[in-house]
Amino acid sequence: MEATILVISDKRAVAPTQLKRPTRLGDEVYSALYEQLMSRQIAPGGRISVDRLVRELGVSQTPIREALSRLEAQGLVVKAHLIGYSAANQMDNARLHQLYELRLLLEPFAAGRAALNMTEEALTALIKLAAEMQAGDAGPQVEAYGRFAQLDSDFHDLIAHASGNELVQETLANLHTHVHLFRLFYHARVTTDAIQEHQQIIEALAARDSRAAEAAMRHHIERSRGRFASAFER
Repeated sequence: MEATILVISDKRAVAPTQLKRPTRLGDEVYSALYEQLMSRQIAPGGRISVDRLVRELGVSQTPIREALSRLEAQGLVVKAHLIGYSAANQMDNARLHQLYELRLLLEPFAAGRAALNMTEEALTALIKLAAEMQAGDAGPQVEAYGRFAQLDSDFHDLIAHASGNELVQETLANLHTHVHLFRLFYHARVTTDAIQEHQQIIEALAARDSRAAEAAMRHHIERSRGRFASAFER
């Protein structure tokens, strides 16, 4: 008599492992150089040696040159023929006031329009950005300050985009406003005050109150001008 062998198959479902997409090396190098420029570890006008960065960051020249090209597009880095890269010079007091005059003309208008045109998805994204800025504001780390500058730029760009006026958005984006402002000096008060003012803007946008959004943005920009103008009073 032959023995019958029963094979019991265990077919319990196993959830597939989700792989995290690795961060691009170029993005990591860009962030490292951005932080050095924002904190003035690389001084305004200072030469940037690609060979030194290769040794310091432990990467090849390719991601470094990619990062420097991105920073050049933002106006943080300049490239001279036969000389190489250097950090851009700091803006002067006259340029600062001109920048804020333009911001006061464009950004309150953009906020007012955004209150009427902004989608719920865009408003949710704006609230998320504000939360990220608040979460990263703990401590005086220079890295957190550089990250705040990036998020602040995204915050204002999202509002400009939500206005529905492409020319306003393009004009503000091409100024790279927040990059150059936050590079003037490091001060924790810049971030804590801005967080409170951003909340007022969000509340007006959520209420779809065009006048309140315009007023809140104007108040924020005027307060911001006072904070950064103090860099030239030292």
